[in-house]
Amino acid sequence: MSTCKKSTCKKSTRKKSARRRLALAVALAVGAGVARAGDAPRFGQPISASDLAPWDISISPDGAGLPPGSGTPAQGAKVYAERGCALCHGEKGSGGPSGPLVGTGPLNSSDREPVKLIANYWPYATTIFDFTRRAMPWQQPKTLTDDEVYALTAYILALNKIIGENDVMNAETLPKVKMPNRDGFISKYPDKH
Repeated sequence: MSTCKKSTCKKSTRKKSARRRLALAVALAVGAGVARAGDAPRFGQPISASDLAPWDISISPDGAGLPPGSGTPAQGAKVYAERGCALCHGEKGSGGPSGPLVGTGPLNSSDREPVKLIANYWPYATTIFDFTRRAMPWQQPKTLTDDEVYALTAYILALNKIIGENDVMNAETLPKVKMPNRDGFISKYPDKH
């Protein structure tokens, strides 16, 4: 025969019953969550190297990432004309709605709003290649061939009198071009340059 009083036994039974209901509710909630996770969309699939390659086009100041190809200022003048670059940048890069590509105005602390041009601001010639390949022509970015980008880069550098008219730009020669402001440029991210 039981030794507990009727009221004590009922409380104990109620506590056990409440614990069982709580455990059952937790188990159902966890089980439902797992079931829903199995039906969830499969976002975030791993990307393959071949899928990433067309987007992994960064060029470092030292030339790491430059593709094969080459171009001369004369070839670049032809590409500049054929691709309509003058519509935005003017004849021979002299200026248009998107600004000039040629010029060497001074950059100093007394200028309130200095005009930042390729020859007086950009520290690395590889930046010209990188930006042109990514963003030009603005209405169809990433449509230029690597040879066209090398040629346009050579043309812009020659217009700024940074390289000669007969110089060839490629993965070996472009990183060696010393830009006029290379030593005067202060990077926001010095640990990366």
